[in-house]
Amino acid sequence: MIKNIPPMGWNTWNTFAENINEELVLASAETLLSSGLKAAGYEYVVVDDCWALRERDKDGKLVPDPEKFPHGMKYVADALHKMGLKFGMYSCSGAMTCASYPASLDREYLDARTFARWGVDFLKYDYCFKPVSADGKNLYRRMGMALANSGRDILFSGCSWGMDDTPAWIGSTGANMWRSTPDIFDTWDSVKDLFKRQYHILPYGGVGCFNDMDMLIVGMHGKGHVGLSGCTDDEYRFHFAAWCMLASPLMIGCDIRSMDETTKQILTDPVLLSIVKDPRGNRPYFLFYYGNEDLPVIVRALDGGDVAVGLFNLTDGRANVWVTADDIGVPVFSGKTLIGKEAYTGEEGRFVNGTLSKELPPHSCAVWRMKVVNA
Repeated sequence: MIKNIPPMGWNTWNTFAENINEELVLASAETLLSSGLKAAGYEYVVVDDCWALRERDKDGKLVPDPEKFPHGMKYVADALHKMGLKFGMYSCSGAMTCASYPASLDREYLDARTFARWGVDFLKYDYCFKPVSADGKNLYRRMGMALANSGRDILFSGCSWGMDDTPAWIGSTGANMWRSTPDIFDTWDSVKDLFKRQYHILPYGGVGCFNDMDMLIVGMHGKGHVGLSGCTDDEYRFHFAAWCMLASPLMIGCDIRSMDETTKQILTDPVLLSIVKDPRGNRPYFLFYYGNEDLPVIVRALDGGDVAVGLFNLTDGRANVWVTADDIGVPVFSGKTLIGKEAYTGEEGRFVNGTLSKELPPHSCAVWRMKVVNA
């Protein structure tokens, strides 16, 4: 089934890695409801790697670790479905998963049927321990076909990290989203690196197979499995705004049970969520003035004639970032201009003399949802 907007939810990996269990997953799901995150669109609860026993059973089937998931995965899926949420799980196209658990190489159809029987709605499919002799695109086509014939609508999240010319073939596999980057870490350098990797691959994303820039680190503050140094709140705002503007799936990675109010405000910003969930599904595009790739502008045409305009400062100092209306499709002498509210501050932005500009602090951004009006 074609997904018209990028999937949104919460994933265990960034904070918890192998330290997962049934209680944690269901408590986090309850927090999605009580915090308003589910109402904002975060509906998938995804159990990442390390959920299984180290070996399959005598029939070759995957077995949930009974110490971590004593009631099994169908119990978890049923509980999530009763909450109005969707259940996601993890496997890998290689001989083992990235954490050395059983993977789905040559067992694609068996595992797809198992996931369907458990009530899985989302499968993240990784790329570790791939045999040198194996063709990556064929491995993903196998699982895509297996899921399509499993008897259940399961969203297929391809996670080959952009390796082996992924952009050229991922759309042929049945994947609904594809990882275009290495793993994210809770550092500014990681956010900047993954952001700049998008400059030349945007045409390969969009409705049907969204370009996944990896999970969100908003609110981690240096804690958890990928915590490292942490980021400032401005850097988290940059991160979230960029992922929304570029139509990336939004999978929260922090411990939402203890998130602070600023984290919640970033993750539920109504302007940015209206952009990432825009029903028209137009692809965004970058503008670089004088070839400066550290001061990019992102533009995305929206439903109803609106347009999202984002100015981003990747430098370590203050910088004036600007964009012309002509580059957005509104010529100076058209008798029209653009006006709108900035996402995080609510400040009005207006093109004057055909130009919108703003001085931004380092590692920050400003994003407007704008309307075309009479000048």
